[in-house]
Amino acid sequence: MDQELFDRIYQSVVRREATYDGIYYTGVRTTRIVCRPTCKAKTPKAENVTFYPSLEMALQDGYRPCKRCKPESNGRLRPDAALAAQVDAVIEARFAGKLTLRAIAESLSVSPYHLQRVYKQVNGYSPAQKLEQTRLAHAKRLLAHSGDAVADVAAAVGYGSPSHFSAWFSRRTGRSPTEYRNACRGGDLM
Repeated sequence: MDQELFDRIYQSVVRREATYDGIYYTGVRTTRIVCRPTCKAKTPKAENVTFYPSLEMALQDGYRPCKRCKPESNGRLRPDAALAAQVDAVIEARFAGKLTLRAIAESLSVSPYHLQRVYKQVNGYSPAQKLEQTRLAHAKRLLAHSGDAVADVAAAVGYGSPSHFSAWFSRRTGRSPTEYRNACRGGDLM
């Protein structure tokens, strides 16, 4: 590895940026520990660092995984991205029910504050926005491809009141559910 690339990667370790997370692993020669570049442990001196393109290579060289950042967990995803992926999975599985930030956090054994902060940092939007996107995508699919009544579509995506669903859908798409369905059937959308 040339010095310029080493310096660039090392600076991302100093700043704990996710730029090289999952691309390089930081082997610390003095402790024989391998970390993710974003590890919250004390930053090692540059002269004590070896960068590895894979965790397996570092392990073969006799390094052990860090207990703090757990580079062996979650594959190439950093821990924050892994948590965000878990949130997405919960939302996809339970979007039709009453799903709150607290309920998602409890199911993942984290605090609602931590979940909200990490999710927004990883994705750039909140879990509530993701829930709304998921519900809207499913509502559009059901309206376009099923003959279900609007009230049934509303219930299927988590709305108990068809009028509340219709108002919400209209604000998001600029069309009522019936207008959206008719436009899909007429070939105006899709």
